[in-house]
Order: sequence, then C-alpha cells, then structure tokens
Amino acid sequence: MTALLAPDAPVLDEDPFSDENIANPYPLFERMRELGPAVFIAPHGYYAVGRHEEAGIVASDYARFSVEGGVGMSDIRKPGAWRARSPISEIDPPEHTRVRAALQKILSPLVVKAWKEQFARHAEEVADQVVAKGSVDGVADIAEAYVLHVFPSVLGVDVPPERIKLTGELNFNQLGPNNVRMARALERAAPIMDWYQQVLQREQMLPGGFGEKIYQAEDAGDFDKGTAPFHVRSFFRAGVDTTIAGIGSTLKLLSEHPDQLARVKANPALLKGAFEEALRMESPAQVMFRTTTGEVELGGVRLRADTKVGYHMGAANRDPRQWQDPDRFDVTRQTAGVHRAFGVGAHVCIGQMISRLEAECILGAVLRRVERIEPAGPARWRPVNTLRTLDALPLTLVRAEGAAVP
Repeated sequence: MTALLAPDAPVLDEDPFSDENIANPYPLFERMRELGPAVFIAPHGYYAVGRHEEAGIVASDYARFSVEGGVGMSDIRKPGAWRARSPISEIDPPEHTRVRAALQKILSPLVVKAWKEQFARHAEEVADQVVAKGSVDGVADIAEAYVLHVFPSVLGVDVPPERIKLTGELNFNQLGPNNVRMARALERAAPIMDWYQQVLQREQMLPGGFGEKIYQAEDAGDFDKGTAPFHVRSFFRAGVDTTIAGIGSTLKLLSEHPDQLARVKANPALLKGAFEEALRMESPAQVMFRTTTGEVELGGVRLRADTKVGYHMGAANRDPRQWQDPDRFDVTRQTAGVHRAFGVGAHVCIGQMISRLEAECILGAVLRRVERIEPAGPARWRPVNTLRTLDALPLTLVRAEGAAVP
C-alpha cells in the first residue's frame, strides 16, 4: 500500500551516456542525487539511483530488485537482447547461493593467497622496467602490463592482451544503451568474436588454472551442465578491466596529490587505503542494473513494475550524505566495505580479493622505488558506457635515492 501512495520518481531529461557525461559524470551525478532518491531517466526509460543508501538497497534487495533481467540496461529475457545471461551475476538466490558457493571453493582465500608470490614477482619486474624508463604511461606501462599478464595466467587462458581489451570494452559498452558507442565497440570486436567463443572452451584451458577447475566443478555437478564456459567468460570479461581502471586511477590521484603520496610512502600500510579511496572516487564500474519485480517504493518515491533500475556506483561513492568532503582524495579515509565499487549484498564482487592483491603488489613495487610520481601531461579517459577507465596517463617516476637500478 505504501508504494501505491508514494509519489512518482522525478523525471530527469538528461542522457548519462552522452559524450559530455561520460567524460565528466560528476556534475550530472550531483543533480541526480539532489533531485531525488531515484529519478526516471527519460531518454532511456530507466530509474537512476545515485545516493549511497538507496544504491545499497537496489543492489542487495533481490526480492524487489531482481538481476534475472540482466545487470545491463537491456532486459535479457525479452526479444532484442544482444547478449547471453551470465550464470553467476544474473541469477537471484537461492539458485545464486548454490552457484556462488561452488565458485568460492575454487577462489577461496587460501587459493588467492597462494598466488601472492607469483603476483609479487611479476610486479617487481614491471616496477624495475618502468622506474628505469622514468617517463611512462601509467595505463599501458604499469596497469595493463601487469594485470594483463598475471590475471590470465591464474585463470589459465593464453590470449593476446589487445584482444582482452577489445572484449572488455565491448562488455562494458553492452551493459549500457544500444548507442553509437556500443555499435563501434561491436564493430571493433567483430573480427575476433569466433575466436572469443573458442578460447573459453575446455580444450583451451591451461593446466592448473582456475578456468580448468570451473570445468571440473561442472563435471562434479556443482554447476548446471553447459554453464562452465559462461563462468569462464564472466571472469574473463570482468577480471581485468575494473582492476586496470582502479590501479590507473590510484596512480593518477597519487601523482596529483603529493601530500597523500608522501603519507603512503611514510606508512606503507596506507597503500590499501589509497586503492580503496581511488575506487571510491573513480568507481571503475559506474552503473549496474536491476529490474523491479513489482511496483515498489524506494526512499519515498514510487517505481513502476518491470522497469530497469540503475544504481550508479560512481554517484553513490561521492554522496555527501555518506562521505564528508566526498570530492577530496584522502588515503586515511575508511572506505573498504563501505564504498559501492565492488557492489553489496549477494552479488558483491567475487573477485575483489584478486583485485586487491594485484593492486597491492604492483602499486607497492612501484612506490618502493620512487621518491615522487608526477603528472607528465594531461590524462585521458576512455569513453566507455559503463566503465570509468583511463586511456592514457603520462607520468614521470622520480627514482628514490638508493633504489636499485636493474
């Protein structure tokens, strides 16, 4: 009855996926938050949620906000959908509970911890190379060079880095509207789509990787028959781009805030906080969608049934209702487990431990070797519908006194 009596959500006649808003979403996010707890985005016909509290409700209350229609803007249950369902991120409990438990056995904390030596070793190699160069691109030379090596190696797939970037960009464009940006991403990826389907198959899994273990779990009955390649695809698509984005944003923010970099160097325990704060300020995944299971009330406004609801993590993570001085980069801010970058509830990111370990290894290796990280030119953001990631990050790495020369 409450939902029937609540007023309709206010209407916002703006496109969050315009070139201007993709390049700098924060003015729109402020308007979105101040207009209401949920606003109806007229150009695309969905409700946008930009406040921290309500974003958490939409992400976690699966009884009212279901993932069965997909985590993107299109409803994958309806005609015209342009992608297949994920067997982990697009199912609700109780089915999701069973599948996630099986995946968590494969990616247990002990398993991820065992990768630390391997991750750290490659981080030292990359750090030696970039500090020796001095002038680098923080995206290509650090974040991508590192993540595009270590993550595929533990997943157990052998793929060219440039193809991982193409499929990742396509994925995050497909989660948004079917616009020109999405069409261009599909066109760029079209020549490799047959290869993409093949590389996910059992015979392509390298021995010892967790991709192989996913197929073994399917054999054991932990997953429905035929879903293993889609589980591998989910990790393949989501396991690199957001981590690259988070590492890149951390480097950018540390280079722009030498006082915060000095704090981390003086107390390396703050490195984890710096990464979490960067995730808060520049949330890699900018929006995820749910579908209302009926007419519902959220924050005192009424949302229509069977309608997409996008919770904009990028907006929620700068909500002044939750964060004091939210536009300030503060490596001492307690954000882990509070920011929405990894999601919340049953669908909280299953790979977040991997992402944190990768960031800790590569950022720590670089910071131990440098005195300063300085901007060496304007950073450039990559235009992707639902991913906040850098395309270029020119940096100067000033070697610390006494740091070894490789």
